[in-house]
Amino acid sequence: MELNKENLNPISGLSEKSALERLKKYGYNEIPSQKKRNIFLIFFSVVKEPMLLLLIGSGLIYLFLGETSDALMLLTFVFVVITITFYQERKTERTLEALRDLSSPRALVIRDGTQKRIAGRQVVMDDIIILREGDRVPADALVLSCSNLLIDESLLTGESMAVRKSEHNGEDLIRKPGGDDLPFVYSGTLVVQGWGIAKVSSIGIQTEMGKIGRALSNICPEDTLLQKEIRKIVRNFSIIGLSLCILVTVIYGLSRSDWVNGILSGLTLSMAMLPEEFPVVLVIFLTLGAWRISKSKVLTRRAPAIETLGAATVLCTDKTGTLTLNAMHLTSLCVNGTYYDIESKKSDILPETVHDLIEYGILASQKDPFDPIEKEVKRLGEFYLSGSEHIHNNWKIVKEYPLSRELFALSHVWESPDKQNYIIAAKGAPEAIADLCHFNPDQQSELSRCIEDMAARGLRILGVARAVFKKKELPDLQHDFVFNFVGLLGFIDPVRPAVPGSIQEAYEAGMRVVMITGDYPGTAINIAKEIGLKNPEVYITGQELERMSQAELSKKISTVNLFARVVPEQKFFIVNALKANREIVAMTGDGVNDAPALKSAHIGIAMGERGTDVAREASALVLLNDDFSSIVQAVKIGRRVFENLKKAIAYIFAIHVPIAGMSFLPILFNLPLVLLPAHIAFLELIIDPACSTVFEACPEEKNIMKKPPRDLRESLFGRKSFTFSLLQGLGILTVVLSVYILALYLNKGELIARTLSFATLVFANVMLIITNLSWSKNISGIVKTKNKALWLVVLTAIGALLLVIYVPQLRGLFHFSTLSFFDISIAFISGIASLLWFEGFKLIKRKAKTSF
Repeated sequence: MELNKENLNPISGLSEKSALERLKKYGYNEIPSQKKRNIFLIFFSVVKEPMLLLLIGSGLIYLFLGETSDALMLLTFVFVVITITFYQERKTERTLEALRDLSSPRALVIRDGTQKRIAGRQVVMDDIIILREGDRVPADALVLSCSNLLIDESLLTGESMAVRKSEHNGEDLIRKPGGDDLPFVYSGTLVVQGWGIAKVSSIGIQTEMGKIGRALSNICPEDTLLQKEIRKIVRNFSIIGLSLCILVTVIYGLSRSDWVNGILSGLTLSMAMLPEEFPVVLVIFLTLGAWRISKSKVLTRRAPAIETLGAATVLCTDKTGTLTLNAMHLTSLCVNGTYYDIESKKSDILPETVHDLIEYGILASQKDPFDPIEKEVKRLGEFYLSGSEHIHNNWKIVKEYPLSRELFALSHVWESPDKQNYIIAAKGAPEAIADLCHFNPDQQSELSRCIEDMAARGLRILGVARAVFKKKELPDLQHDFVFNFVGLLGFIDPVRPAVPGSIQEAYEAGMRVVMITGDYPGTAINIAKEIGLKNPEVYITGQELERMSQAELSKKISTVNLFARVVPEQKFFIVNALKANREIVAMTGDGVNDAPALKSAHIGIAMGERGTDVAREASALVLLNDDFSSIVQAVKIGRRVFENLKKAIAYIFAIHVPIAGMSFLPILFNLPLVLLPAHIAFLELIIDPACSTVFEACPEEKNIMKKPPRDLRESLFGRKSFTFSLLQGLGILTVVLSVYILALYLNKGELIARTLSFATLVFANVMLIITNLSWSKNISGIVKTKNKALWLVVLTAIGALLLVIYVPQLRGLFHFSTLSFFDISIAFISGIASLLWFEGFKLIKRKAKTSF
């Protein structure tokens, strides 16, 4: 039966006036999305950075003192930093906007008695909608009439099989999605076969999809421990910096009776002490990590999740569309109790015994199918039987007998070429086909054995039958035909080829993999075995979960890796139980049903190709190609990010010790100033690229994926890192201060002393970058490691130093003097010597075959 005007004659639908009134009353049929940042919010978040504010403040003081050139130089630094940061922030926002599906699906409605196609967001309560193959259901609705209507509800239920729909009896109350023969359709689901007419019962946030989206607002994403630690470090440094700023201002003002320059000196020390690199480098570092991970087809929505992923101990994954292809493949044929495995044969020829099964499977399908199962049957027939007498492209279908609650089978009636007889092909549930064929007990027993064998392999099974009917008036029921059983078709949703290898890599990296699915245990166990999941025979069902307490689940979940027939709320429950066991949980998923769990997990990973907007917005990472193997690469990058970030943070702390010391000690001992705001800004232009590019580009260790996940509570900047960074910084400070005092003692003058000590500090800075790239390799080993960013930063730093010393205009702005070759050599050797002790220490540790 096809959808035609006769089916629609009694239905007039809403009037346009009524629809407009409902639109005003209930609003648009859409789920409010997260608020997007506009240009002004992005700009404000950039300019409120403390370092930029200090630079602006120093520039304004220079203007007040009449030092226009110094002021313009500092404000130029500000402009450059703001421009670069703003560009990066805006680019990130545009990427996220591009990912969102901004166009609303179209809907076919009946208004004022005529069919009309409108935007899905304009569908209102009580609208009459028409559903056809390939349509996306625009709202929750009651089915008024339908024929052979099959809906893919996997985005809501996780079930890989499409479900049958029936007509509403006027009494049933709307229920949760899942299972066959419900007279309800749900927003966001897909019509794969047949047609239907439905009346809208819920729109927007009141739909099943909307309720899940609304639940997300009650889940607050946690800050990572890394973010908390960085915030703590920044707070402590800021308190110390502010205290010293006040102290320096008071000392300078009282000892030299110059409060304006005292304030300027205080601001300089604040800039030297302010650890603005910590949060900035964290953001830039993770952004570069996000760019690197994007080359593996993974989009990062929340950058801190990258480093958290490196500590993940459990990976929870949905089955449908994540571990599997979410596509039905016809792999097994059964005729007269004999099986033919298509996948294992790898042949271009099918035995004659199964030709009729394929032929009548095609005849029982649509000529131009949308249903994936019918597409697969047709594809197989065209591949093996093309050009044979079993393919009937010129036959005409006369009548369809749809599925019903009483009989889970459908039949297609075809007119024979001689126009004398009708050829009937039926397919459906094996039990329904056996009923049509009037099986006796022996035949039923043999069929049951075949069904059990195929079901044990995780196959979805369809029976096929045929009949011939003398040409006269066709009967009202399929049972009135005399059917003969042809055979069974076995389908499977195949595992993605790369998944078993990725699962094994996850195990080698010390991660546990948990599969959570809405499918039946038999199907789930077969998939679990195929992908190499540990303990595939041990599972918990959704019904068992309902009866469990939180404590009982927390105890059992430590050994169970498979959950079957699970509903969305239970996925959320599972993730929280794992978190209660102090596991670091990564959750993959693609549907609306996964969104609460994605947001609750430490790392939510959504699928990009078939994932929903709700799932993407709830996730931290999006797999753009839905390739499960990309997760392993993300884990590797996450581990690399943390290791390199530790090196970068240690470097930042170490270099700030001499900068702060050379800003404070000359004031304390009433010596000429060494570092001015311009000098601090210059050093920042070396420090930031060094942290954000050189350390980020440092290759990972060869055995990084052979080690267990790190403890997420492991400090980024622990006592050992602090001690060595402090010693490095004090070593540099001692050398630079010695060079400065010696230059003053030899009466070289304030400008030469400042220039000489600043050059020494720059060379020591370069040495510090190189030596901190590895705390186990020596300098020669580090230099041999491929790192283009290192040489770019080193050459840029040295080149810029030579420019500000030897170009008169720049030399004047920085209050420098020229240096002789001997002087510059002294600065170079002193800078290198300041960290030779650390290279010696690494040599001793290496000989002892230990590292730290």
